[in-house]
Amino acid sequence: MISEDPTVVRPPALRPGDTVLLVSPSGPTSPERVARGMELLTGWGLRPVPAPNAYARQGYLAGADELRAADLNAAFADPQVRGVICTRGGYGAQRVVDAIDMAAVRRDPKVVAGFSDITALQFALWRGARLAGVHGPGAAWRDERTPLRSAESLHAALMTTEPVTVTAVAGEETYPLRVPGRATGTLLGGNLCMIAASIGTPDLPDLTGAVLLIEDVQEPPYKVDRMLTHLRRAGALDGLAGVAVGQFTDCADGWDTTIVDVLGERLGGLGVPVLGGLPIGHGPGQLSVPVGTRATLDTETATLSVQPAVA
Repeated sequence: MISEDPTVVRPPALRPGDTVLLVSPSGPTSPERVARGMELLTGWGLRPVPAPNAYARQGYLAGADELRAADLNAAFADPQVRGVICTRGGYGAQRVVDAIDMAAVRRDPKVVAGFSDITALQFALWRGARLAGVHGPGAAWRDERTPLRSAESLHAALMTTEPVTVTAVAGEETYPLRVPGRATGTLLGGNLCMIAASIGTPDLPDLTGAVLLIEDVQEPPYKVDRMLTHLRRAGALDGLAGVAVGQFTDCADGWDTTIVDVLGERLGGLGVPVLGGLPIGHGPGQLSVPVGTRATLDTETATLSVQPAVA
């Protein structure tokens, strides 16, 4: 049994009948894909409601910063809303996180689910309220990328209090990454680009003793090298307990050096256990994991076991 950090805030698990607000803190979304997500959530007995500005558009943003921040704060302040599910990532969460009413988050903690650019939101909520969350698919659902096993994984992370175990998959591109060992610590991280973009801000968490989760999409190997090198040079990876490597989807260019080469070289020198091949990220069959709770990474069993984000 992994001992839990008493300072971590685990919001209540969602229950049938609960209202969940669908928010777009980052990029604009597709009403058609959100309709599929709402169908899925309704099937679980939840009451999904799009936020007032969920379908707003302003270039590559889902509406003006003020609108996106207002939807987040309305969700955190409304006692009828029991969960916050982001529609998608994209870009823009970092532009609004400083406007979040953290006092409201702390008064009535709610589970927040999302990934990709939403890593910035998860980091801010961790910094401001020590709130655990769920790194998983957004409400703009695509069955071809997130099939039944993805839906079942998100359901379990949001609506049950069982620990989550993810096993490395041989078919994943990052599967060959393996630095033997076993590590236990708080699972923090998510999208590598957003982790690197948090350097120098109040939101980059102290990763001392943590298990770092990384994944990304459409970033060529040299850019992944640059991000990991930046994190190392900034001292952000000093004292890590281990690294959980998820999906690095469409991360290739014309050079001979592959994404696995880069990840192996940059992570292998950290002196901590590293486990690749975890189906967490932007690729097919994406699974959900809690972030902000204690986890054990075991390269012998090829598993990442995480305590639930909800109570």
